[in-house]
This record gives sequence, structure tokens and C-alpha cells, in this order.
Amino acid sequence: METSPTSPIKSLRLAHLAKQLRLYKAPICPLDFPNEESEVDDGRKEVAPSSVSRPGRIPFKTAAVLICLFEDSNGDLRVILTKRSSNLHTSPGEVSLPGGKTEEGDKDEMETAVREAKEEIGLQPNLVSVVTVLEPIFTKSLLRVVPVVCIFNDKDAFKPVLNPDEVEEIFDVPLEMFLKDENRRAEDREWQGIKYLLHFFDYTKDDTKYLIWGLTAGILIRAASVVYQRSPSFQEQHPGYWNSIFQKIEKLLGPCR
Repeated sequence: METSPTSPIKSLRLAHLAKQLRLYKAPICPLDFPNEESEVDDGRKEVAPSSVSRPGRIPFKTAAVLICLFEDSNGDLRVILTKRSSNLHTSPGEVSLPGGKTEEGDKDEMETAVREAKEEIGLQPNLVSVVTVLEPIFTKSLLRVVPVVCIFNDKDAFKPVLNPDEVEEIFDVPLEMFLKDENRRAEDREWQGIKYLLHFFDYTKDDTKYLIWGLTAGILIRAASVVYQRSPSFQEQHPGYWNSIFQKIEKLLGPCR
């Protein structure tokens, strides 16, 4: 993917945030490094360089999403979200982050996320600075989703061009809302005998109501925790959940040949 040179970040606060996030080291995923002795039980203690694409021992299908951050007029951090086309076969009409599956030719998750954002909402790569990659999240279909965090260099220069086949609407929400126990609820669900918390956030803008839930909500809770360097004011997940998930996925897929 060819990209134009990236312009410098105009906001001093965002430039400082970018510097902070570039130092972030995403926790090791046991499915990426199965022979490493790592403790990933909710505390996510072990870390690995976040800038390195880490192909797994098991050949997962991979996707990446782009968490685009910018400052509003009050200096609050906000994140870009989309409403998926109602004509899509998968999750029609639901709120999501820009992104999609890795394609042949993508050199890493960062390139996947930026390419997909350009295709979906017309985001030109030179308008953002990619600053870090968070730990992968696995869906029920065993898709490995990698969140990529970027910061707008100049939000005013962004003129969205939506791909109607994929996106119906683009909007933004305050990132900090995903750390607050307001307009939020959670439900206990179960997958393969493992109980987990599914989060739902309600957001209203200009009399339009949005429901942000599931994978997107989980990714944004984690992103907000990293950016603001604090835990959410609610229980993010059941104790032992992540270790149970990794063990179950490895058991389902079996050893790598």
C-alpha cells in the first residue's frame, strides 16, 4: 500500500499522547507464543513489542480495526465509529470500528487497518499517525482481531467518503465513556462452557441513538484503559476468563502441523 508522507500532529496534548502510546507494550498472547511462560489472567502481566507483527503458531484468520483518536473543541478525546450497511451479511446495521480482514499483500496489522479505513470511510493514511497495537481479541468464529491505535494529525482535514456497500454512517463518541459505569449494562453469556461478560453502551447524538456492544465495546474498553492508564469503574471480565479462552481455542484447533 502506498502512502503519502504523514504530517506532524498539531495538538501538543495529542503529540504527548502519541509519545506515551508508542511506549506501550501489548501483553503476550499465549496463542502467538505458546512456548512462552506468560501470565495473561486479567492482569495481562507479560509484554511483547507492540510494533511487531506476530504471526501465531496456529494459522488464524486475521483482521484489524482502526481506533482513530482526536480532540474535540473541549479538549476531550473522541473516537471514530461507523454504522455498518444494512445490506451486509455479517452484523448488518451494527456499530463497529473501521477495519476488516487481512488481505494478501498487507505487510502487518497496521497496514490492514489503515487500508480498510481508507476503503470504508475515505480516510487518507497521511492524515493519521499510527502509534501502537493492542493485544489481539478472538471472536467466536476464531478470527484474530488486532486493534490498531492512531491519532489524527489534523482532524479538520478529514473529509469522510463512505463506501455505501459497507458503511451507512460515521460518527464519533468520547473515548472516556468506555471507562464509566453510565449508560452501560452487561449480560452474562457462555461460550464453550466459559462464562463471560458482554458489555452494552448506549449513546445518543443529535436525537440518534446508538448501541455499542460486543467486540467493539470490548476493544474500546481496553483502548480507553490503555490511553487513560486506569481500569474501568466496572468489572471488565470474569476472573480467569482470558486464560480459559486461550486454552479452549488451542484445544479446539489442536496442535499446529
